[in-house]
Amino acid sequence: MTILVTGGTGTLGKLVVPRLTAAGYDVRVLSRRGGVNADGVEHVQGDLLKADGLDLTGIDTILHLAGGAKGDALAATNLAHAAAAAAVRHIVHISVIGADTMPIGYFREKLGAEQAIRASGVPWTILRAAQFNSLTYTVAQKMAGLPIVPTPGGLRFQPVDERDVAARITELALGEPAGAVPDLAGPTVYTLRELVDTYLELEGKRRPHLPIRLPGKVGRAYRTAQNLTLTNATTANRTWSNYLTEKANA
Repeated sequence: MTILVTGGTGTLGKLVVPRLTAAGYDVRVLSRRGGVNADGVEHVQGDLLKADGLDLTGIDTILHLAGGAKGDALAATNLAHAAAAAAVRHIVHISVIGADTMPIGYFREKLGAEQAIRASGVPWTILRAAQFNSLTYTVAQKMAGLPIVPTPGGLRFQPVDERDVAARITELALGEPAGAVPDLAGPTVYTLRELVDTYLELEGKRRPHLPIRLPGKVGRAYRTAQNLTLTNATTANRTWSNYLTEKANA
């Protein structure tokens, strides 16, 4: 079986591709710049936004991991059309918790991508995941660098380790189409202040906090936990604290 991976050179893709090859599958990675074939992985050049290089002949399963700040819905639509034309057997897509509830452009794009996959006519599986630990770490690091840390009240997160996401999405790619599967989130819910404070503690630093209130629809969505999955979610193994400890040891 040949599996096409979009976003195979990204944060999640770099963890998923070795898992697929270790399982004995032929892997083709699609990216705008292409790459050098090695270790049983074929790199091909293509642009999802322009629908260029989307010859999916011989592809059994697509693992759609590519994403960005803009254009996710269009990219998924172009990929879905190409998959249907090539009679692909299965599309597996990574999305984000809150795609259908958060009034933010990034989440709307993710929902548009989901809708394109669902409407493709190709059997599909969609996994929504929480924010990755690596992204959460970057946000905490930048906020901790401020002389005073703004602390919006009511913001809570369930950071999930990308290695746990990689394991789950690989499992889904090697299985049968399952539709919308339970969300994948970290085992602990943290306030934004807790995330920043644990990072500061790791660095041996202190910063004063400035409580603020996010206005409008976005603020209400966060305060009512529209970005969280508090029930019926699959819980990942690695915690935010585990991740910080690993970073410190590294």
